[in-house]
Amino acid sequence: MKVSARLAAIAAALVLAAGIAAAQTIYSPGNGVTLPKVVREVKPEYTQEAKDAHIEGTVLVETVVQTDGNVGDVNVARSLDPTYGLDKEAVKAAKQWKFKPGTKNGEPVPVRISIELTFTLK
Repeated sequence: MKVSARLAAIAAALVLAAGIAAAQTIYSPGNGVTLPKVVREVKPEYTQEAKDAHIEGTVLVETVVQTDGNVGDVNVARSLDPTYGLDKEAVKAAKQWKFKPGTKNGEPVPVRISIELTFTLK
């Protein structure tokens, strides 16, 4: 491969990489970025083991709402119960939520949010 062809290939790869990096920018609400709006909320299920242990409280999860309103990967930011499955149930429920995506300059953008999922025994 000639030097000029190699440089052209490297330049093309850099342009592609820059485009991918720009497409993967994740925003936080504020500074012209709007919060996504909940369209469908799914409540988490109680596990029988957690009921039997009388565990109540809140799991805080973090996720990115994608430009199509779907939820990306969900991570537990504040655990309630890693033993009896409530953290897992919170993640499972959050993955089913749907949103009207957040925007920047009127265009949908991926926005990082937190969701609190509360478990209360009746």
